[in-house]
Amino acid sequence: MAAQIDFPVHEIRKLFPALEKAGDFIFLDNAGGSQVPQSVVDAVATHLVDYNVQRMAKYRHSQGVDRSLAEARESVALLVNAYRPEEISFGLNATSFIRLVSLGIAKMLDERNEIVVTDMDHDANIATWLALEADGAKIVWWKMREDGTLHPEDLKPLVNDRTRLVACTVTAHSIGTIVDVAEVGRIAHAAGAEVFLDCVHYGPHGLIDVQAWDCDYLVCSGYKNFSPHMGFLWGRYDALVKLPTFKEDFIPDVPPYKIEVGTFTYENVAGMNAAVHYLEALGRRFLPEANSRRAALAAAMGAIRDYEMVLTKALLQVLKQHGAVIYGISDEDKVAGRVPTICFSIPGITPQVIAEDMGQAGIGLRDGHMFAPRLMKRLGLTMETGAIRISMVHYNTLDEVKRFSDVLGEIIARRR
Repeated sequence: MAAQIDFPVHEIRKLFPALEKAGDFIFLDNAGGSQVPQSVVDAVATHLVDYNVQRMAKYRHSQGVDRSLAEARESVALLVNAYRPEEISFGLNATSFIRLVSLGIAKMLDERNEIVVTDMDHDANIATWLALEADGAKIVWWKMREDGTLHPEDLKPLVNDRTRLVACTVTAHSIGTIVDVAEVGRIAHAAGAEVFLDCVHYGPHGLIDVQAWDCDYLVCSGYKNFSPHMGFLWGRYDALVKLPTFKEDFIPDVPPYKIEVGTFTYENVAGMNAAVHYLEALGRRFLPEANSRRAALAAAMGAIRDYEMVLTKALLQVLKQHGAVIYGISDEDKVAGRVPTICFSIPGITPQVIAEDMGQAGIGLRDGHMFAPRLMKRLGLTMETGAIRISMVHYNTLDEVKRFSDVLGEIIARRR
């Protein structure tokens, strides 16, 4: 099994009350929602006790909401390396933001009416764009290769002077593949097209950098990023200014106001702010001399990436030992191209049986189609059974990988 690196995982776990309370239970379904540190719990509770009112009024409780949202916007802007805080908009979830942007783009379709989508994405970043065919959009498919990756060179012949947008994931929520989105940005912009990135699954695993990626829109969800359930949209400021959105007449037609129409979960936004501060504090453990919050965040995500590659190698070794069929990148020497989210199946045993037996043994993982019907079809799997998905984050341990291996071995011996 892969060797442990110097990463303070056991100290980190003490910061997460759910891990302490769960005892021997193992969370291996973090792609379905990560746990949160105590500081996030405290931030949500503080908001509900001290500031549970509407924003934009002239008394101190409401002013506290305004201040909390401004601080969160600044933190999330630093997290993604936005050009300015106003480019961050808060709301319900990533899916609703994809729909909001798509409805705006539908109103701007002209001779540039082609939208590139992939067959590796979550269906939210596919079906939402397919719906624009009714508005005159033409859908162009960028297809995953048999190696489980999206190759940018396959994108090049798909974009031209009719391409309006390229929509793709940063990391596959199902099979864990990381996409070279910086190259996607170069290819799309060379053709005069825009780029929309689904960053929901990459968020807890690596450093987000909208400037380096040269994208135009990006969505993310707090619930995978050690925060409560909420979502946020980053958009290039000039793109958001031009984007048609629904709003009441009295709302300023500039971001973030034109995006954040109506009331959203302010307390969960406070939790997201605390989650960013948690990552920042983690980064300062590895880089005490960090001279900015962004530098500390970069240090945190760099350390997390290194540690998670150790977890990934260990998981791949275990699955191979048990004869699993691994979907996506399975070469242990290529783990830099994926995150510790692995879809697999065990020949002769349905994913549902394995997931149920694992649950009874105190291990939470996920079975099914992973909200990716087109990907399931590419992998030769049915929507009814799908696959099994393990998704680890930086508070998981090699000891948990070993226990998973032991339980999987017992299930295989008992069920075959």
